[in-house]
Amino acid sequence: MAGMTLAEVFEKVAGPDAPVEFRAYDGSSAGAAGAPVRITVKSPVAVRYLAQAPGALGLARAYVSGHLDVDGDMYTALARMSHAQRIQLGAAEQVRLLGQLGGPKLLYPRTPPPPQEVRINRRWLGGRRHSKGRDASAISHHYDVSNTFYEWVLGPSMTYTCACYPHQDATLEEAQDYKHDLVARKLGLQPGMRLLDVGCGWGGMVRHAAREYGVKALGVTLSAQQAAWGQRAVEAAGLADLAEVRHLDYRDVTETGFDAVSSIGLTEHIGKAQLPAYFAFLHGKLKPGGRLLNHCITRPNDSDPARRAMGFINRYVFPDGEYLMSAMNEAGFEIRHEENLREHYAMTLTGWCANLDAHWPAAVAEVGEGTARVWRLYMAGSRLGFDRNMVALHQLLGVRLGADSRSGMPLRPDWDRSPAPVAG
Repeated sequence: MAGMTLAEVFEKVAGPDAPVEFRAYDGSSAGAAGAPVRITVKSPVAVRYLAQAPGALGLARAYVSGHLDVDGDMYTALARMSHAQRIQLGAAEQVRLLGQLGGPKLLYPRTPPPPQEVRINRRWLGGRRHSKGRDASAISHHYDVSNTFYEWVLGPSMTYTCACYPHQDATLEEAQDYKHDLVARKLGLQPGMRLLDVGCGWGGMVRHAAREYGVKALGVTLSAQQAAWGQRAVEAAGLADLAEVRHLDYRDVTETGFDAVSSIGLTEHIGKAQLPAYFAFLHGKLKPGGRLLNHCITRPNDSDPARRAMGFINRYVFPDGEYLMSAMNEAGFEIRHEENLREHYAMTLTGWCANLDAHWPAAVAEVGEGTARVWRLYMAGSRLGFDRNMVALHQLLGVRLGADSRSGMPLRPDWDRSPAPVAG
């Protein structure tokens, strides 16, 4: 292989200064011996993946398919292989790498597909983009995996959105509870109000609003498993007279005249072109003086090419914060507050990664090794993206102005106080 062992070739792709140990099935080794992160190339299939997609994408495919192992913390592995995240080889370099890996024969026959459980069934993508049917299929594909699996990864809160840490040592559960209360305080919830929570997931926000504020809360989700789990949780908590979780597209909500709307992690699924209609719809659901809290992953609004190097994250196209504000304004909202919780999402993902690692054998048994590996890689890669400001998380608070352009907002923000006592 042009004078290089197999392990040395993988070390070259990862970066010669990466403090990672490499081992390969041919008996070769390279890198930092004894490092806390070890990459093991298990079969020729891993080499084919790298030959066909040099850099992070090839390494990711090899890992997800089980032909490459990562021993040690996945986040640390990704952080230490930053060179692979940025690699862009010209034609001559690709030919040279192919020769080092064993020649053009590696491209044929075609590299085997990943395990069955992680293949994307393209049939669920049928229909017009962001039509109700296609959105329902997409959400089901992602969320209707296994509630048990999500319980292990997300923890007791069953909240799959960025938490907000009141202090550095707060637990994941404390941070998720604090996030829900922060949203409630920004919305100015009071007993007797009506809240619509779109994309409610497993119903954490509606339960919090009903339990802590005496609010009548309706949550809607496109995931049947989420809705069933969430409604059971509502009933188990004795909140059925105040809270409800429905399996429903937000566009099919017929009720109107809400005092507040929370959108926590749904905007990412809407699509940039649909945002004006989305915010206009939510504006129409509110009373004059009603507030909308939009909580959404965003991308930095600049042209730094390094921010586009996170290939695993960039399968998703997130709007920038400026565009979100413009879309809300054009829909009739007055923006009253903006906050970036980027570091909080990195901390949230740290907690989720730790939960998955702690339940790894059970998670593999529940959803299959391929799916478990996808989640391990995806969450660690996302954490790296938030840590390095490749992506961010913005909360935008808007209000539907009342008569004479009255906002009903306090002169100064009043939500940085202690959480509200339990209602009633």
